[in-house]
Amino acid sequence: MIISSLVYRWAPGMALACLLSAGPVRAAEFSLVAGQDLIGSPGHVTAVYDDTFVDLARSHQLGYEEIRLANPGVDAWLPGEGTEIRLPTQFILPNAKRTGIVLNIAEYRMYYYFDVDGDKKVRTFPISIGRMDWGTPLGRAAIVRKVRNPSWYPPQSIRDEWAADGRKLGAYVPPGPGNPLGEYALRLSIPGYLIHGTNRPAGVGMRVTHGCIRMFPEDIAWLFPRVPVNTPVRIVNQPFKMGWSGDDLYLEVHPPLEEGGASEEEEDGTIILEAHDDTAAADDDWSLTRITQLYIRTTRERAAVVDWKLVDSVYKERLGIPVKIGTANERIQTDLQSAQSNP
Repeated sequence: MIISSLVYRWAPGMALACLLSAGPVRAAEFSLVAGQDLIGSPGHVTAVYDDTFVDLARSHQLGYEEIRLANPGVDAWLPGEGTEIRLPTQFILPNAKRTGIVLNIAEYRMYYYFDVDGDKKVRTFPISIGRMDWGTPLGRAAIVRKVRNPSWYPPQSIRDEWAADGRKLGAYVPPGPGNPLGEYALRLSIPGYLIHGTNRPAGVGMRVTHGCIRMFPEDIAWLFPRVPVNTPVRIVNQPFKMGWSGDDLYLEVHPPLEEGGASEEEEDGTIILEAHDDTAAADDDWSLTRITQLYIRTTRERAAVVDWKLVDSVYKERLGIPVKIGTANERIQTDLQSAQSNP
């Protein structure tokens, strides 16, 4: 699916290390600890009279869907003076190799892994993804070109869509404030797809693009000079994530995307896609089966005692927030090791 063409204009349980950006967003940067999967910490903020979820999300390095899901029953456009707003600023790292860029479309979030003087880091950003009829593709890719002040040549399909809505879109959109690609773009090896900025930051964290990955202007401005060409990109669909923080086991559940399925990365780097029936009953069966499989894989080398009633509750609520569901059990682990050594 070709969605854009460019003219290239070249110009040059974890220790939290938050760095403040020049814009309204506080970029979240964390040190990676071997064997640990949870980063960040939960947050809260008290709304003032003119706050909206869009404003609060950008101020706290979140996307719209993330903050909406975390606060069920709260009016997104008028939370109300004094309302306590939950900030979903804690994350389980996706099940993918921790190098380069990982895009988990199910949680509308990017993870960028990099080194600083030998210290392994990860920085995470909210993103927008493709609408259901213009889905973001899954699989492995790479950054093949970096573009500052990109021009946009929208394909006829997008121009026709605009025309059907009574809007005019020319065959060429020059760089500038009217360009939806913003000031920076990273072209992927998947033809026609980009990671780029935006001139409409209110849409970050939603399903609003024609397949590309959209970032806040200040986030792409930070990423652009730091990510080199040939950086690997893994695009996965993982609505359910499970991982360790110390001796505690956590589960994070996001609503599965309408088109269903999920993706996991095998040890050889292959992205495995899984499909399921579209009926509501089958969706629940598939989802709970996936969570059980996730538990088996996550506890393969370290046994845990899990509260399965809590797991069911976390699944049903789908708030996109990591929840402690169990703890390591050394006795079970010893029994497992004994059984493996004495088959």
